[in-house]
Amino acid sequence: MAVRLLCSLIKKSNRSAYLRSQSRTSSNSFPPASHLVVALHLSGFYCRIHLPSSFSFDLKLKTVPRCSYVLRMEFFFFFRILAKTLKEGDRMMGQQVARVVESKNADLPKGTIVLTSPGWTTHSISDGKDLEKLLTEWPDTIPLSLALGTVGMPGLTAYFGLLEICGVKGGETVMVSAAAGAVGSVVGQIAKLKGCKVVAAAGSDKKVAYLQKLGFDVVFNYKTVESLEETLKKASPDGYDCYFDNVSTNWT
Repeated sequence: MAVRLLCSLIKKSNRSAYLRSQSRTSSNSFPPASHLVVALHLSGFYCRIHLPSSFSFDLKLKTVPRCSYVLRMEFFFFFRILAKTLKEGDRMMGQQVARVVESKNADLPKGTIVLTSPGWTTHSISDGKDLEKLLTEWPDTIPLSLALGTVGMPGLTAYFGLLEICGVKGGETVMVSAAAGAVGSVVGQIAKLKGCKVVAAAGSDKKVAYLQKLGFDVVFNYKTVESLEETLKKASPDGYDCYFDNVSTNWT
């Protein structure tokens, strides 16, 4: 999930308004950069985050080391399952799409769009080793947030996992677990484009409806079916050519 400025996670907060402002204050300085850290773990996968003033700092041009870059975040990526591993006070982890706002290296000039993993912070400084440059001319018709989704890690996982590892061919039957997720939903769509039959499992009726809208052949809520084994047999009596496992559990 790419989160645009975290407005959905920071409700009615002055700090969320601050995050919307990404303008430079002058030619030699930037707005105070803030980290988002874990404030309190709640039940399930969720946690509350905040922007403590003690974690704010100023980024000024004179502080940038030679051959380094100052980055401004554009989008964050949230790994919900990994958030449970963080302690209160830790910076939220996650990859982000960022824009170079100052550079001392010609390889990545000002304005370059990159992928990086500094966690949830509005600005960061990098020596360039952890930066992955995106297309020089990113198509206007494709949102940059998709670099964290369909054309990013989830999409690449789906593409190479299905086509290179599973090696599916048209006419085969593909079973996808967690099919409504970032990876699973792309797996199913690629399989359909290849001419495969797609059987998909999801954990809610809302997700089932979404996958049916995508055109998957058989979709079921694994939490409500009477017998998972019978459901799978009915969906494909002749068996399956590929099982794309997104959950790594023994539920099947």
